[in-house]
Amino acid sequence: MTAPDPRESRSPEEREAALMDAARETVRHARAKTVHYAATLADADADALRARGDLAALPVLRKSDLIALQEQEPPFGGLATDDAAATARLFLSPGPIAEPQRAGAEDAWRFSRALRAAGIGGGDIVHNCFSYHLTPAGFMIDGAARALGAAVFPGGVGNTATQADAMRRFGATAYVGTPDYLRTILEAADEEGMPVATVTRALVSGGPLFPALRDWYRVRGIRVQQAYGTADVGLVAYETEAMEGLVLDEDVIVEIVRPGTGEPVPDGEVGEVVVTTFDPLYPMIRFATGDLSKILPGPCPTGRTNRRLAGWMGRADQTTKVKGMFVHPEQVARVAAAHGLGRVRLDVTEEGGRDRMMLLCEGEGDAAAVGETLHRETRLRGDVRFLGAEALPNDGKVIDDRRTL
Repeated sequence: MTAPDPRESRSPEEREAALMDAARETVRHARAKTVHYAATLADADADALRARGDLAALPVLRKSDLIALQEQEPPFGGLATDDAAATARLFLSPGPIAEPQRAGAEDAWRFSRALRAAGIGGGDIVHNCFSYHLTPAGFMIDGAARALGAAVFPGGVGNTATQADAMRRFGATAYVGTPDYLRTILEAADEEGMPVATVTRALVSGGPLFPALRDWYRVRGIRVQQAYGTADVGLVAYETEAMEGLVLDEDVIVEIVRPGTGEPVPDGEVGEVVVTTFDPLYPMIRFATGDLSKILPGPCPTGRTNRRLAGWMGRADQTTKVKGMFVHPEQVARVAAAHGLGRVRLDVTEEGGRDRMMLLCEGEGDAAAVGETLHRETRLRGDVRFLGAEALPNDGKVIDDRRTL
């Protein structure tokens, strides 16, 4: 078992104090050095950020906001500090969204922590099947592996037969890429009658690792662990050998918020993953990933004391179109907030060729009043039904479109 390092095993109190120190400094730095945060954080009191809950006073930055900002002010929407000398590489991910890599930061996205937890380090030959083209994915792993002393084969994507040949030639000991592509490579090698037998560890991301697939690798003697991250914020969380949830990275603050809002939900409740990073070139403050997850109780059995995510549990952006009008989770959240409601869900169905909306609410209240607020927010009429306490599933859904084609 890969033992935790001192930062991973520190007390929760020590970690929280360090993270809040970093958050205060990041807010000060971002406000002073970037166009975007100078405007959006103009009234923010960095010194008032003493506990994690205080971050709720700051605005959430959504991916859709980021795309719009970059269209208005290319290339980075005013979020990067104005220091071209600090930029080593420039990337363009689907969206399109531009991202910079800070100069002098080989492990700029912090994936070395996830690789190390997967047992990958010095002496390994890492076969990297993330793309090196346009997006930062390949470099996110490349720099992290080399920072740990591993050698890297930049396989990228495609050319399966060549990938298998390279694995054999170089004696790859570890694979990094999407969960299913390693199986594709290994099966191609088997069909050629030249199996690849040197790979014993893998770190995967970018898609679901189904239990049956993990078992298939286990039979072949390959231990596979997952990492969760994005090009915008880098590593968010990673799996350990315990395979009981994903441990949060040491250099991010992760909040779980009610979809469509910046309001944190209690631990254990499903919500949207919101991440704050401390990169001095490209700070992300309360970046909403659009992914759903929840915080698991207790620490990791490996001795890592940071909080744990349950893993990916769906998408938070549940925007749908009803009677030709877009309805957004933010609108549903505003209806709930206006009436002091907790968990709500907008149920969208079709009856006789007509769209129908039903707002399902936990607890008790005035259905007529809530219905009027729903109409004001969405410009659509819908029914309202109160179900009682704890009646809705804990799955993060704010809009449930149950119409079928």
